[in-house]
Amino acid sequence: MEKTNFTQQKEPLAYRMVPRNLDEFVGQEHILAKGKMLRRMIEADRLSSIILFGPPGTGKTSLARVIAATTEIGFKQLNAVTSGVKDIKQVISDTQNLILTPQGRTVLFIDEIHRFNKAQQDALLPQVEDGTLILIGATTENPYFEVNKALISRSTVFQLKPLTKDNIAQIVERALTDRIYGYGALDIAIESEAREFINDLSNGDARIALNGLELAVLTTHPDQEGRIVIDLPTIKDCMQKRSPAFDKGGEAHYDTISAFIKSMRGSDPDATLFYLARALHGGEDIEFLARRIVICAAEDVGLANPQVLSIAVAAYQATRMIGMPEARIILAEAAVLVATSPKSNTTYLGIDAALSDVKNRRTGEIPYHLRNAPIEEMQKLGYSQGYKYAHDYPNHYVKMQFLPDEIKDQKYYQPSEQGYEAKIKKWLEFLDSQD
Repeated sequence: MEKTNFTQQKEPLAYRMVPRNLDEFVGQEHILAKGKMLRRMIEADRLSSIILFGPPGTGKTSLARVIAATTEIGFKQLNAVTSGVKDIKQVISDTQNLILTPQGRTVLFIDEIHRFNKAQQDALLPQVEDGTLILIGATTENPYFEVNKALISRSTVFQLKPLTKDNIAQIVERALTDRIYGYGALDIAIESEAREFINDLSNGDARIALNGLELAVLTTHPDQEGRIVIDLPTIKDCMQKRSPAFDKGGEAHYDTISAFIKSMRGSDPDATLFYLARALHGGEDIEFLARRIVICAAEDVGLANPQVLSIAVAAYQATRMIGMPEARIILAEAAVLVATSPKSNTTYLGIDAALSDVKNRRTGEIPYHLRNAPIEEMQKLGYSQGYKYAHDYPNHYVKMQFLPDEIKDQKYYQPSEQGYEAKIKKWLEFLDSQD
């Protein structure tokens, strides 16, 4: 019998609307379009172990259910949050029991696989290796960071991307027209602005879109004509705010901070403010953000604008003293200053080159005329002898060898033509020209 009374359906709309075959699956065309490897594997029921990773609501669990519905091999599902080695061993035992599993193979879907510790992941290896278990692991974290390398090497990794606005619109429309699992039996009118709001605020997460739609339908009373009208204020109230694609402990943290730093380095103040806002909205530690700005001021601006480092340090101190929400302004000013300043990494390259020489090559002894000579006996050995005091000479400069003999001609600092550093370069060229 068709389900037409939505008030009697206990399962959430997002659960009811999961695709039941590949043709119903929306999005992820880069791995599921006709002719793509994963689709061919599923349609031919020739699946090997795979790991699916991507943001929430992009179809990882839905894809596993599609596979469960299409494969003729036994299918088992575990959640890494509530399962352990005992559960894995039970699946293996059932698989090896030819009465329970005549095929001798099982497709094992493990949701949140990154939550398994090393011992739990290692328990899968022998059976994944010999093909007894066909693993489907799903994770919101980057598996290259969170899953055993041995398990990764035995699996094919597929990345699922956030759904597009068109994908979300298609999923919402299907929920509105499906008479069995959705709201097709109801008279629902959604204003275009409300639809656009759902598409935008879900941020590529189908579950958020469907949950918002469900709440709007369930809490909106029909009008006199029996129509449920969902307008923009209603859907705004049901969805509240955009779900931030940010996790302080996960890959999104590193990606956002990387983009923030590279935007400052790349002199794009708009992108700098966007990624700063993304990090702040996600709850990133403001002192951590301030430290990254200080590092960027030293590493990327350098002597092209020497004052920026002092301002960045002041911004760090002010951030610690004041805190949020006002710290957002301090961080923004410092970050934009770094982004819009001329750039030079010559001192950064110089100190790394010097460190490399210190660690890796024979650099000789410190010249005697530069050495400390606190007592007369040391002066008799040549310590500090021949040193020329620069302030006693014109321009407060005198030619003298400062590097050890073995590397006396080595150049570590080579100033650029950027900003203030151009003046430094001219000054050094002037000094080199003096007799």
